[in-house]
Amino acid sequence: MNQLFKKTLLVLCCSSALFITACNDSDNDHDNFVAPEKFFVSELPYKFDKPDGASADPIQVMTYNMTNVQGKKATATAMVIFPQTAQPQDGYRVVVWEHGTLGNADNCAPTNNIQGARFKDPLAKSLLEAGYVIVAPDYEGMGTKGIHPYLHLESEAKSAIYAVKAAQERYGSKLNKQWMSAGQSQGGQASLGTAEFANSDVNYKGAVAGAPASSLDTIIFKVAPAALKQAEALEIAAGKTLAERAATGSIGAYATLLSYAAFAGVGIKAVDPLFEYRDIFLDQRSKLIAEKAEGSTGENGLCLDSPDAKNLPEQSIRYLFTMDIVKFLTENPGKSVLDYPGLDEVKFYQLPQIAQFIKNSQPGTKKLDKPVLIIQGTADMSVPYPVTEALVKKLKDDLKSPDITFLPVKDASHTAAIVQKNPELLAFIQKHMPAK
Repeated sequence: MNQLFKKTLLVLCCSSALFITACNDSDNDHDNFVAPEKFFVSELPYKFDKPDGASADPIQVMTYNMTNVQGKKATATAMVIFPQTAQPQDGYRVVVWEHGTLGNADNCAPTNNIQGARFKDPLAKSLLEAGYVIVAPDYEGMGTKGIHPYLHLESEAKSAIYAVKAAQERYGSKLNKQWMSAGQSQGGQASLGTAEFANSDVNYKGAVAGAPASSLDTIIFKVAPAALKQAEALEIAAGKTLAERAATGSIGAYATLLSYAAFAGVGIKAVDPLFEYRDIFLDQRSKLIAEKAEGSTGENGLCLDSPDAKNLPEQSIRYLFTMDIVKFLTENPGKSVLDYPGLDEVKFYQLPQIAQFIKNSQPGTKKLDKPVLIIQGTADMSVPYPVTEALVKKLKDDLKSPDITFLPVKDASHTAAIVQKNPELLAFIQKHMPAK
């Protein structure tokens, strides 16, 4: 999700780091949404990549019906990947993989891109070799009509739940009814959301969440500034150039944070089409960059990273913010990275749509009865370790969730943690949902 942050962690490993991203209790109404009459719509071959040796059949892109954030029927898409292993007599078990931050636009969707290297190996490879079917949803509004409501917990959960229902409808007895969810970063948050909304499903067996995004406002306005100041001071003392700080330091880190804020702002328009997300940015220069996350329709904006970073780096929200921060610091000697006119904290907290977004995006607010494994790097620059630690504490101590396993990964960065602990991830899934 965040290459710049991963590199920057070496500078900030002593700080508290940064980012953003149930049988429930009696007041839970999460299961009351209206389901579409038919889930599966159609299926086409995935054209951007070939299955590796662990996959038995060509990867399919499935279109299915779901209920969107406005309570209306909508279509969504998901990859379906079958293993080479022999089908169990009672059908393959399913693992839903929920992806990290990519953007809002259709062209950012996993089904419209080559699979990420770390998704293919070790995660997908190990799951397929173990005999699981992988269903990987794009999420609502990515690859299909509508704006993606970035970090909207219920939307992500429904995207996963209905993808499973559609796959079961499409493949029948080839699939067992049992399933689990797993994801990292935005996907970790989504997996916890899936555990919350699928909590009453007896066939849902549990969740894995790597560095789950949470507590957005706390990270943006409390954790990030202190960490960025410390990083910048160390960079200047070491004689780092602006280019070096953009590639591996505080400038790139702040640009990534602003990119996430832009995606969040655009995503709110899926719920409230009249929302003016530009108001959360301080200056015209940052507003103009944030607009590129939306594009002209909300479906054709730029992604977090360019699909061709070598030749078309400007096709990236993160790159545009990075270069503009460099320009600002060049034009204003003596200014710090946090002087760049990015987010407007006052307006951020004044807007009721933002308050609702923070509520809608927060995982871990309901008791989870199913087993949950949370993997977290201690040197994570995107989702701070203390934030996830507090989330785990609330789930266990306050909400009395009975089966929460917390796996800290010493000195591991945002993405590296779940990659390093892939054997433990697989073992957890095999324990609670044996492949056969």
